Amino acid sequence: MIALRHLETLAEFQEAVRLQQEIWGFDDIELLPVRLFVVATKVGGQAIGAFDGGRMIGFLLAIPGLKGGGGEYLHSHMMGVMTPYRNAGVGRMLKLKQREEALARGLKLVEWTFDPLEIKNAYFNMELLGAVVRRYVLNQYGTTTSHLHGGLPTDRCVAEWYIASDRVAAIIAHKPLPPVEVLARISLPVDIDAIRRDEPKRAREIQKGISDQFLECFDRNWAVIGFERSATEGTYLLGPWEPE
Repeated sequence: MIALRHLETLAEFQEAVRLQQEIWGFDDIELLPVRLFVVATKVGGQAIGAFDGGRMIGFLLAIPGLKGGGGEYLHSHMMGVMTPYRNAGVGRMLKLKQREEALARGLKLVEWTFDPLEIKNAYFNMELLGAVVRRYVLNQYGTTTSHLHGGLPTDRCVAEWYIASDRVAAIIAHKPLPPVEVLARISLPVDIDAIRRDEPKRAREIQKGISDQFLECFDRNWAVIGFERSATEGTYLLGPWEPE
């Protein structure tokens, strides 16, 4: 049975660092260090681990953020789950635990970035959590050593998770949402991971194509409000949206 608990000891923080190497394959210089986990837990952030028995199989790290005008939020900087557990609902457990604690602290917004080429992550963020996207950042972290990034620029969507909204509550409870107006669709092939691994030039062309579309749509003040999957494509759905 999977259990969640706060990470509190140096040994637990060290295990979270080790998991980064296992999950992403980062070089040492790109790992989030133990001291960041220590600081995050002391300044209002979150370090939550998922355990199968005594073994840590996933973790989440968030740090507090501050918007202009005094708006407080959580920046969920990293979440990782070991490969054998990725279809076991562990990521959703961690995010719902994050939401529960953030709501108890009076927070209404959690943000994080994700790779728009990661179809499973996009579906998870939009359809299982109810996040929206209104910002696209070009090459946010530079080129990394992770095999998961395939040497491409680290373009990122910024997920905004309005955890106190009716939309998020409905999606988490698997309740239907009112119909929305879809004004644009941005699609990519479902085999993008293989393309990124085997055809880096083509992968870069796909990445550049969707980045241009995202930036154009966001210039029109549209947001990603849903995500569809088919046998051949993953598709972002964009249209008008305003925070509740």
